[in-house]
Amino acid sequence: MKAALKVGVSLVVVLSFLALAKADDKKEEKLKGTITCAKCDLGESPKCHTVIKVKDKLYWFDTASNKKYHADTCKKAKEGSVTGSVTTKDGKSTIKVSKVEYAK
Repeated sequence: MKAALKVGVSLVVVLSFLALAKADDKKEEKLKGTITCAKCDLGESPKCHTVIKVKDKLYWFDTASNKKYHADTCKKAKEGSVTGSVTTKDGKSTIKVSKVEYAK
């Protein structure tokens, strides 16, 4: 009886870890548009923050990506593409950036 209980608990733990791993494994998207500052260029934020504007939609860079790429686009918007995983919370789309390419 104890062995069956241990096997059952172990199975639940393994399945939980697999579910969490699958949740973190989001498909990456490639967005093409204007990479710019939400404050300085667009007036959409009280603080500087990197975004990519695709048509009429803004995708906000996550915290780490914002720090890494903001200096490139704060005072001058650049056309380009951003690859990463997108999440949406409360109507705000955030992208965890894996790659940025600026148009030449």
